[in-house]
Amino acid sequence: MSKNSFTREIKNQIIILGGFTALFWIIEILNVFFFQDSLAQYGIRPHSLIGLRGIIFAPFLHGGWGHLIANTPIFIVLGWFVMLQETSDFFIVTGLSMLVGGLGVWFFASPNSIHIGASILIFGYLGFLLLRGVFQKNIASIGLSLLVFFFYGGAIWGVFPSDTGISWQGHLFGFLGGVWAAKLIAKEKHYYS
Repeated sequence: MSKNSFTREIKNQIIILGGFTALFWIIEILNVFFFQDSLAQYGIRPHSLIGLRGIIFAPFLHGGWGHLIANTPIFIVLGWFVMLQETSDFFIVTGLSMLVGGLGVWFFASPNSIHIGASILIFGYLGFLLLRGVFQKNIASIGLSLLVFFFYGGAIWGVFPSDTGISWQGHLFGFLGGVWAAKLIAKEKHYYS
């Protein structure tokens, strides 16, 4: 890869991650200052047809500044790790994490709840990164999987029921969406054996 194409790739990655992050923050600002925290209604509402729209909207909505601040750095780091081999992997992993994570929440969470937050994506990225090395079986992917496990492996406990108000279903099914993406991408690139 030439220096110009490398620089262009890094700029694209910054624009993509910066765009997603800016969208999270702009939506939270609008939610707090213009919508009186009412945008959460567009999250995933399990077992409700109207609640299916949350599959698209939920990852961009947060339950306050603390929730958004907690999600932002890990979203950026793991999102960038997802892009390391190919920037386009980010969109595949994001889409499958949203879809599998959102449907999992919709089918299995309590019908009287609303689920929001970028955690579906974060756990999707975690699942992808941890299992990419297993599926691709190359040194770079295995090394990155080990690095992610070392720094973020403890987050796996988030896929189990814990504190009230935390969508462990979103974590679990987002993670599974990321694992599925790792398998699909490995197969597409002929890494899978």
